[in-house]
Amino acid sequence: MSDKGEVDLTGVKQNTGVWLVKVPKYLSQQWAKATGKGEVGKLRITKNQGKPEVSFTLNEELTTIDSMGEKSSMVRAPREHPFTLQTVGGLAVFTESFSDKIALEGMVVQRAECRPAVSDNYMKLKRLQIEELSKPLRFSQQLDKAVTTNYKPVANHAYNLDYEKKKKEEGKRARADKQQVLDMLFSAFEKHQYYNIKDLVDITKQPVIYLKEILRDIGIYNVKGTHKNTWELKPEYRHYQNEEKSD
Repeated sequence: MSDKGEVDLTGVKQNTGVWLVKVPKYLSQQWAKATGKGEVGKLRITKNQGKPEVSFTLNEELTTIDSMGEKSSMVRAPREHPFTLQTVGGLAVFTESFSDKIALEGMVVQRAECRPAVSDNYMKLKRLQIEELSKPLRFSQQLDKAVTTNYKPVANHAYNLDYEKKKKEEGKRARADKQQVLDMLFSAFEKHQYYNIKDLVDITKQPVIYLKEILRDIGIYNVKGTHKNTWELKPEYRHYQNEEKSD
């Protein structure tokens, strides 16, 4: 059983043997170019002194490489690819259909690696791959005219404008006499025990830095607990309406 229902085990009953083959990336890319059910190459299996020898020959039409920039026309994919074989066990191949049904296709009986035979085409291909990988991901380029179709730089970003606006508003708040600020704070704390700094700024209309300097003399900042990030008066300054504390 799987999380998608029962698994079709017909492949086990037929005792189907499957080969697990690793191929170079360029070879799979060339296979993808085959139109329809076109032939991608020929697989040759022979025996030499009782040992199997396997090789794959790529079709001539699929040797043209066009995925590596301007120099692609200079090289062609190798045609001959001998296999190195290794017997394995304990691996299985499953398939999943469009209806989300799982089926066992068979057990892996042979593991193989498809390697290109060393040739002039292969050496040119490797050289081109190395050159492509060594190219910098970013580079500078001089433009003859202004770019009008892509991203345009802005004089100032929105978050910078918001910051400047808040900074100007902060500067407009003139510092009042300390005793006046204390009177406003005591009056506020008679109504509620806890305030965050934003609410106190709105009540007193004072700059944040100046207000915090005064609060440190008369208040306690809660860094944890239910009233985290709020201010309250020190015990010696507390006096609440009806002698009751409220949040």
